[in-house]
Amino acid sequence: MKILVFNCGSSSIKFKLFQMPEEMVLAEGALERVGNDDASATLKTPHGTIETKQAIADYPHGFAIIKNLLLDPNNGALTSLSEVSACGHRVVHGGDSFGGSMPIDDELEQGIEAVFELAPLHNPPNLTGIQQARAMFGDIPQMACFDTAFHQSIPEIAFRYALPEELYNDHKIRRYGFHGMSHQFVARQAARMLGKHKYSVNLITCHLGNGSSIAAIKDGHSIDTSMGLTPLEGLVMGTRSGDLDPGIIFYLHRKGYDTNSLDTLLNKKSGLLGISGSSNDVRDLELKADAGDDKAALALDIFAYRIKKYIGAYMAVLNRVDAIVFTGGIGENGVAMRSRVLADMDQQGIIIDDTRNVVHTGEPGEIQAATSRIKVMVIPTNEELAIARDTYAMTEKQPNKLPTL
Repeated sequence: MKILVFNCGSSSIKFKLFQMPEEMVLAEGALERVGNDDASATLKTPHGTIETKQAIADYPHGFAIIKNLLLDPNNGALTSLSEVSACGHRVVHGGDSFGGSMPIDDELEQGIEAVFELAPLHNPPNLTGIQQARAMFGDIPQMACFDTAFHQSIPEIAFRYALPEELYNDHKIRRYGFHGMSHQFVARQAARMLGKHKYSVNLITCHLGNGSSIAAIKDGHSIDTSMGLTPLEGLVMGTRSGDLDPGIIFYLHRKGYDTNSLDTLLNKKSGLLGISGSSNDVRDLELKADAGDDKAALALDIFAYRIKKYIGAYMAVLNRVDAIVFTGGIGENGVAMRSRVLADMDQQGIIIDDTRNVVHTGEPGEIQAATSRIKVMVIPTNEELAIARDTYAMTEKQPNKLPTL
């Protein structure tokens, strides 16, 4: 069975074609800067690579280009669109209505639209991509895989804010969490690597990238996570502030900042970029810090310190921790950052082996020392494969039912 996975952003369309259940990648591609004259389109298959620079006016034009790429007689992956059995779609926000991946129909599209206000930058293009794929592929199954779904198991004591109840009832203000497909994927992989059932592991999963979040996973279920109503809460990130005193917003408002400038400040000008004044990229900051840039060093220290605090908090919540898992671009490849985060935690039973830490750069494996009571793992995430697995499970193994995640 061939399953095509889409991840549609405000100006990009990423896609990957899988042969299931073998989980073989047949093709992957991306359209960047959709809506601009200097857009680009790429496709990689075992036959070769296609790269073009061209104007891509909008999503219908973009999906027409994707069709042509996949059907390219020399480097494409299909001879006919009818070879695609199902499509899976990443949807960032499912509100509190969707606790798992769901077959797409008109009613589900309305449900995605109903939570536009909770993810105004993400859900509209997610829905547009779904609509274009349904038009292109006709009656084949289409599945929506929600980034918030894995965190729907979080209990009320963790997802409720200390605000008047009507704000929760009337405006759905609560912790939702994000990166759910990633946290779920690495949690399941960790269970396999540890030789445990997926519902018998307690984990702290650290998805670290330009956007970063941590989840506490008890018996295979998410019970807390650092991101909240929006992806702004929690860890220091590339350009997002993460946790801060809400009073800062009122103070700055009185100083003349309006809501738009505050939004830009906290989401696009803060985090590593704001502290360092130079970059939101950990790799750049490590080079600058090594060269004596004190602000770059401070940014890295604050980033690591916030992660350490969350790990400590979630150790208390879980009581028993089988493993701490690092994933995401920084989590998988950041040898120095992993060491920085877990330094001086030997009294909590966490000790990294420096050699194993280097060996498992971008590669799955355990990096704790022999004397460490808690395992530390590096597991590369694969959100597209997680979506393909869910789509395959619902399409082939359990039709008309939710998969057992």
